[in-house]
Amino acid sequence: MRRYIALWIGLMALVAGCRARPSSPLPAHVYATPTPRPTASMTASALPTAAASPRPSATAAPQPSPTNTPTPPPTEDYPPVFFVVIGDFGLAGSAEQAVADLVLAAEPDFIVTAGDNNYPNGSLDTWDANVSAYYGDYLARGAFFPAWGNHDWGYHRKKLPALEKVDYLPEPKRYYEFVRGPVHFFVLDSNWQEPDGTTAKSRQARWLQERLAASSTPWQVVVVHHAPFSSGRHGSQTRLQWPYRAWGADVVLAGHDHTYERIEHDGLTYIVNGVGGHPSLYEFQTPVPGSRFRFNEDYGALFVWADGEHMRFEMHTVEHGVIDAFTLTRGE
Repeated sequence: MRRYIALWIGLMALVAGCRARPSSPLPAHVYATPTPRPTASMTASALPTAAASPRPSATAAPQPSPTNTPTPPPTEDYPPVFFVVIGDFGLAGSAEQAVADLVLAAEPDFIVTAGDNNYPNGSLDTWDANVSAYYGDYLARGAFFPAWGNHDWGYHRKKLPALEKVDYLPEPKRYYEFVRGPVHFFVLDSNWQEPDGTTAKSRQARWLQERLAASSTPWQVVVVHHAPFSSGRHGSQTRLQWPYRAWGADVVLAGHDHTYERIEHDGLTYIVNGVGGHPSLYEFQTPVPGSRFRFNEDYGALFVWADGEHMRFEMHTVEHGVIDAFTLTRGE
């Protein structure tokens, strides 16, 4: 009898140890930074926290018409959310499959992309093989929010046919906003084909400044394909170095370079996350000022937990586990 009792206890422990959807690290896990495994490309140690600095008054053009900012409700009124960010992923194959397995096993509430969803040129003919085959369930329930990269637009194209496959996106669909829990997302179109422009004085930039000013949620997240700051092959895109912090953003998420990098610039955190499944990973060039962490040896996805007081970011990779983690605290 004792033998059967011991076997039963061992079986229950094994079942309890099986991996399920990661529970929210907020607030108990919010200050715990996993220790990254050392690799040759980890050229800077991960910072345990990245405080959101007070925002200065906006000083850069453009100057849109004034908007009234609603009084935000108490932060406890916002339900917490768990979402995943992937970038430069849309090429069917083993690398994309490995990242999709990582993401889907975590069961996020929704998925956000930093562009290049559908290689090589954003054709409707490749959408199902490159995107739907991996994230079709999230598309079907309107929980997949893509930014459009250069490979989604293709070349010499004047429209985005793949928008027909994501018909629930808010207008004008090429760039848009949406709110989930305590997070207000602003997804930009950074491609040269964008008719509303991509500079800090463009119509698209005026839209962003106005909408950030009107946001009443605890967190404002900007998503854009081309990275404003990057130490990767493509480097920093100066035309996209808008005054995001002054306008009210808390973090900027980008892709384009097939690397992972965390950069601090002017008190704002910028993330380059382009290792979502394209098999080509890029080498780093000279680090840009403010580069805090760089990694280019594996594919992965950025896991984010948010409530009214904190946003916890963890970069999960296929073979190396969690290689970077940091937390933003509201009001700091």
